[in-house]
Amino acid sequence: MNKALIKSAFTVGLLAMLLVVPVYGASVNKSIRIDAGSEADGATTVNGSVSVGEGAVVSGSLETVNGKIRVDDDATIEDAQTVNGSLSIADGVRAEDLTTVNGAIRVGANSIISGEVDAVNGSIMLAKGSKVAKDVGNVNGSIELQGSVVGGNVSTVSGDVDLSDAAVIEGDLIIEKPNSWGWGNNKSRVPKVIIGPGSEVRGSIKLEREVELYISDTAKVAAVEGAMAMNDAVRFSGKRP
Repeated sequence: MNKALIKSAFTVGLLAMLLVVPVYGASVNKSIRIDAGSEADGATTVNGSVSVGEGAVVSGSLETVNGKIRVDDDATIEDAQTVNGSLSIADGVRAEDLTTVNGAIRVGANSIISGEVDAVNGSIMLAKGSKVAKDVGNVNGSIELQGSVVGGNVSTVSGDVDLSDAAVIEGDLIIEKPNSWGWGNNKSRVPKVIIGPGSEVRGSIKLEREVELYISDTAKVAAVEGAMAMNDAVRFSGKRP
């Protein structure tokens, strides 16, 4: 299924779920704070942020429509989902899926995400030592992997992709072709893809459109397929092209 359609379905589903929030007595127009070192079953609001203190353990989902979600160092959560808001995940956090529609996702150093990291209109950054077990992707927005590992695929439509500090993608790196009706106004923008020193794409770089492709002399890429080939890449030495 097209990525934008998947995100649209997620948005409708989350909004529908949150319509029943009052039935279960959760917050509607308030921000929610889970204290450091505490335990909680989850947190749900509509117009408010959700924050989780250092070392807290949350056994349920964190969900909001209009608000950001912040998780402090060494906390453990399940899913974190918002429609209009950012996700800020600090160092040493353990989580399952991270999802937003309009907002950035930042994952701190040495955090472990056992599922996927997904956005529509928003950048994604994974700091050094962080690991995502499955896919990472967005439609519009940069994706930056700083010495981190992605166990699945990394995909975008209009965003730049930057691998640095020996980052690893175990699956494919996919730049999708934009739809004529797609999300955002970046359909004509040419993405820039940088595979920095010591970084690896163990699958293929699959290009459904032309990009600016830069591959370090010390990087490893299995193949470049689609709209471009390996010999179309600009090779570079040093930290940046």
